[in-house]
Amino acid sequence: MAMNNDRSSNKVDAENPAVAVSGDDDLAARANWLRAAVLGANDGLVSTASLMLGVGAVKAEARAMVISGFAGLLAGACSMAIGEFVSVCSQRDVELAQLERDGKRGGEEEKGLPSPAQAAAASAMAFSVGAMVPLLAAGFIVNYRLRIAVVVAVASVALAAFGCVGAVLGRAAVARSSARVVVGGWAAMGVTFGLMRLFKASGI
Repeated sequence: MAMNNDRSSNKVDAENPAVAVSGDDDLAARANWLRAAVLGANDGLVSTASLMLGVGAVKAEARAMVISGFAGLLAGACSMAIGEFVSVCSQRDVELAQLERDGKRGGEEEKGLPSPAQAAAASAMAFSVGAMVPLLAAGFIVNYRLRIAVVVAVASVALAAFGCVGAVLGRAAVARSSARVVVGGWAAMGVTFGLMRLFKASGI
């Protein structure tokens, strides 16, 4: 009886790590989805803020900046959704072909494959959330200089927040990662604004 109990105990002990690994895999998958969402929001924020500042460099009207930003939101969200849909479909086709070769079609492995539609919707939503930050910041400010300053300031704070979240999820240094994201965003906004100013000054 003692030997049987030991064997039973050993079996349970041997099974527990598998459960733990499964839980770790599920947690890692969720973290990857969240990281992808943060990156999508960061893309939406940087591209839309840069577009609005570029238009603002040649046109002082708030309407022009907001319309350009909204157009950028729609175009970017559609682009992200289509790209993600095509990417996940390709990945799914490869994995389904592998399951077909292994004789595992219709099983739990197939049910666990990512959904292209869900991935596309999540990507578009993340981009839109980020893009709404500069839009809301600029939409209600009439004064030109104040509007530009507010867009840059709000975008900088949001970039820092996105950088912190991404660093925590990636288990990286928070300060360095956040600073890298903010500086990258400043570079994109500064280059766009500066080049459009040159176009305006040259009369092109």
